[in-house]
Amino acid sequence: MDLFASQNSPIQLKMPDGDVCYYPHFYDSNQADQLFKTLMETIQWQQDDIKVFGKVYKQPRLTALYASNKNTYTYSNITMTPHLFTDELLLIKEKIELVSSNTFTTCLLNLYRDGQDSNGWHADNEKELGPEPLIASVSLGEERWFHFKHRTKNLKQKILLQHGSLLIMRGKTQENWLHQIPKSKKITKPRINLTFRIIH
Repeated sequence: MDLFASQNSPIQLKMPDGDVCYYPHFYDSNQADQLFKTLMETIQWQQDDIKVFGKVYKQPRLTALYASNKNTYTYSNITMTPHLFTDELLLIKEKIELVSSNTFTTCLLNLYRDGQDSNGWHADNEKELGPEPLIASVSLGEERWFHFKHRTKNLKQKILLQHGSLLIMRGKTQENWLHQIPKSKKITKPRINLTFRIIH
């Protein structure tokens, strides 16, 4: 993997039945530092309850939903109502739209406060996202491993998401692959993840 690739030179992951590309330096370190600080302070973070096997737990991360419209987003029996995009989120969205050639309506943000915050195996395949959903994910802050596993084949993949990077998943990826952010006892610092998507 070329760690010095430019933002215009994505790394295509070798994933049968999926289409995932990675821009390791979508933002330089100074830009990423400033965005991380601003988003930590200005985003209206919340922690929702989730029900697992009949028991209610606090979701193991903080989240927020922002959009250019009022369309709600439902996942894991949680329905979120969006805030309007902030100026910073609009600038990030426009930069992603230049490389993805798509226009996004919505951003689900995740704040992983440390290595005990996580996201279990799932696919971003909610009906609001339509067929072959496009997910563009910006990582800021602490690096975290991002794991993939194929739904039917014995195939796995993982990538270390760097500070200021962009990961784009499209095509049949959500249909054929699951992904997660696992827990890690070694991580003590926070990470912000912005997942831009299109809600019809």
